[in-house]
Amino acid sequence: MPSARLVVEVARAEGLGASGRDRVTMLLAPHPGAEPRPIQKGASGGELSRIMLAIEVALADDSVPTMVFDEVDAGVGGAAAIEIGRRLARLAERCQVIVVTHLAQVAAFAESQVRVEKGTDGRITASQVAPVEGDDRLAELARMLSGTASETALAHARELLDDARGTRAVADNGPGVG
Repeated sequence: MPSARLVVEVARAEGLGASGRDRVTMLLAPHPGAEPRPIQKGASGGELSRIMLAIEVALADDSVPTMVFDEVDAGVGGAAAIEIGRRLARLAERCQVIVVTHLAQVAAFAESQVRVEKGTDGRITASQVAPVEGDDRLAELARMLSGTASETALAHARELLDDARGTRAVADNGPGVG
């Protein structure tokens, strides 16, 4: 959402209420030419998640130990997905971040990754969670990218992991290192 504008309006309410005296409204103009509208009326679920991510990254401190994001990457791909992954990784430097994603571009930035699979025996549906590490992680990212672990998909997954690790190394060691 590179051209989005978030407007925060603060108005003084009559008297002191349960949530204070000020009434705060957040308005979103998701693209140039759009009029700012209250986010609860004009933002999609994916836009709401990305706004929440941006606010949490800006305001994060040690007082919130864990943040959970579901669909923070809905409706995006390519460079936008990589940037979401990068920002989530930056946020994870300050607290535990749990992200549900279907995008390899976001998953590549995770320090650890698990796969969630749902299955049924015809009577009972159950979910299983399993960590993916090493070559299994590379294969999982390839599967997320193309549905298979072809050589091309594996090469792309390796490139995503290398780029994400390079970003973490720069963040961990300072500019110019990594």
